[in-house]
Amino acid sequence: MDFKLFLHRIFRFKWLIILLPVLAIIISFLLVKNIPRKYESVAQISTGLLDPSKKVISNETVDFFAVNQQFANLVEKFTMKRMINLLTYRLVIHDLTDQKSAFKRLPESLSAKSSTELAEITALFEKKLNSNALLTLDDDKGRYKLFTIAEDMGYGEEQLRDDLEVSHAANSDLLSVIFTSGNPALSAFTVNTLSTEFISSYSNDVSNNQNSSAKILDSMLLSKKNAMDAKNNLLSNFKRTKGVLNLDEQSATVYNQISQYEAQRAEAMRVIQSNAGGVATIESKLGGSDRYINGSSRASNREIVDLKRQLQVANNLYIDGGFKPAMQKKIDSLNRLISNKSSANMDENIVDTRVSKQDLVQQKVGLEVSLQQARSSIRTLDGQLRILRARYSSMVPFDADIQNYQRDAELATKDYMLALDRFNAAKTDQKLGLNLEIEQLGLPGNPKPTKKALYIAGAGTGTFALCISFVLLLVVVDSAVRNQQTLEAITESPVIGNINEIAGKERTARNIWGDKSADGKYLVFKEQIRSLRFEIASQMESSGSKILGITSLAGGAGKTFLSHSLAYAFALTGKKVLLIADEQQQPLSNETGLISNLSFQSFLIKKEFHTEDLITVMNKSVERNSLLEIQNVGNLKDGFEVLKKEFDYVIIDVNSLREVNISKEWLLFTERNIALFEYGGKIGEADRPLIRYIREQPGFMGWVFNKVTNVK
Repeated sequence: MDFKLFLHRIFRFKWLIILLPVLAIIISFLLVKNIPRKYESVAQISTGLLDPSKKVISNETVDFFAVNQQFANLVEKFTMKRMINLLTYRLVIHDLTDQKSAFKRLPESLSAKSSTELAEITALFEKKLNSNALLTLDDDKGRYKLFTIAEDMGYGEEQLRDDLEVSHAANSDLLSVIFTSGNPALSAFTVNTLSTEFISSYSNDVSNNQNSSAKILDSMLLSKKNAMDAKNNLLSNFKRTKGVLNLDEQSATVYNQISQYEAQRAEAMRVIQSNAGGVATIESKLGGSDRYINGSSRASNREIVDLKRQLQVANNLYIDGGFKPAMQKKIDSLNRLISNKSSANMDENIVDTRVSKQDLVQQKVGLEVSLQQARSSIRTLDGQLRILRARYSSMVPFDADIQNYQRDAELATKDYMLALDRFNAAKTDQKLGLNLEIEQLGLPGNPKPTKKALYIAGAGTGTFALCISFVLLLVVVDSAVRNQQTLEAITESPVIGNINEIAGKERTARNIWGDKSADGKYLVFKEQIRSLRFEIASQMESSGSKILGITSLAGGAGKTFLSHSLAYAFALTGKKVLLIADEQQQPLSNETGLISNLSFQSFLIKKEFHTEDLITVMNKSVERNSLLEIQNVGNLKDGFEVLKKEFDYVIIDVNSLREVNISKEWLLFTERNIALFEYGGKIGEADRPLIRYIREQPGFMGWVFNKVTNVK
């Protein structure tokens, strides 16, 4: 749909779009004029979750995600059915027990009851309040319908919840309880009562839950402690029976001792090897021919050597015999003899060989003693190493067992410590947990600002939107053309006339134009024809044209009747008119001699016609044959030239544009053209090429909006 056409169609409903919102605003103003005032009361409850002054540990970090979850749970619990029912009981009991200060008037169902019955109803509500019971439809099955009574008094669950709001501002420690009603005292009573009931109920629930949790944790802690003691006892018994106090330390001590003894044994072996080499070297020197050692006194030397052998034997006996004093004396005696022999031998030599030999012998003796001592220590060290290795080997089988016992004991101890931490945390939370307090009581306040202006604006806006939507729906659904502007927008051509639809079946031009009745039912029609006649005559005279073609977009638009009416209108101005048209169902006139009926096909053949009076009618072929099949173009043009010389105007009733093959042939010979469009008709996509075709004709003057029903 073209945008211009879309706007034209919407413009048709301009008064609907304007009047309906105005009417809605007026109605809304009347409705909201007497809206009762609303009073809001707010109570605030502190939780201590985000208030550092209420925390025992002031530097405790805050988990905002967990805190937000806690606040969300509190808000949800505030509006639970159980809490709303407690509030209902309080309000009902208040109004029933103190009717003078009641927040609302008693409904008819209660005002007709006696004081005894009201007391019984009050007792039933108090019983439900004390038992913290829910109010359900089952409460209507008794003598008094408690559920219905609460609803009738305006204290039903949904009624209270609609006016109640519980919220938490971000990063605030306070919960806000807001209630709105038509009574300021009712609003204050509601928020204060609900806050008190919630704190009491929530504290009891938390206490019961914490006590139950503490019992469970205490039982779990006891079982963990028993398991830990059992595992530790198994470890202790194993150590006691196996003689192991601390296997790791004991094995490490034994291992260190083994390492030390092995190091001592290695050192003793080094000493033995060193001393044995030294002794062998000294003996080779003493038994050799070195004159600096043996000298020239061989006999002395042999004696000295013999004495030294004895000394060696004595030393061995001294060591093997356990270092006895008697042997020590013998060794000393031998040493003195050797010294004396050596001194005597020195006197016989320039170089005292005795000194050298004595030194070597003393070194040899010392080395031999040290060698013997090292060998003796090797035996002692080997004995100690055997003992330590046996002890270390005896510890290895206990290692795997004691590790299992220790691991079980450690796991049991860890489980117990975790359980103990949870138990202590639960106890701490129970003492230092959430502590709800009413920070600010709800007070009766001033009435809230009314929303009359908002309601009125909303009504106007909503109605305007509905109107626009309705109009858009009409525009989309209804594609009929019902005004001149829409037709001009669609066809992109001017509309040169509007012709009303004539009521009744009269279609005779003489009768219509000759009507002189008082009501003048054809007066508007005749004025419209005269206006159309003026438009056509002006354009045809200015261009010197005489042949007028009248077509339509679709059949049944009334072009034949309009052709006869225009012919009669032109004849009234004294013009000689030839009308080539389809034959009307009713004759144009019953009087002979006024209008002659001829055949256009006969004229084309004979080129003869007879004119009488001012209007001559030639009927087109009933078979709707093609013009070009009757005569060629040249003969047709010659025929029309003859008619132009004889008549002032030649009006041709051209077939509708949808009969493309016939209408195009007739339009070849017309000089000026108009097209009819029936009021309320629709234009499809297939019609757009036809509209474009007639618009592009050189002699096209415009459209005539025919059979209009809303123009008077």
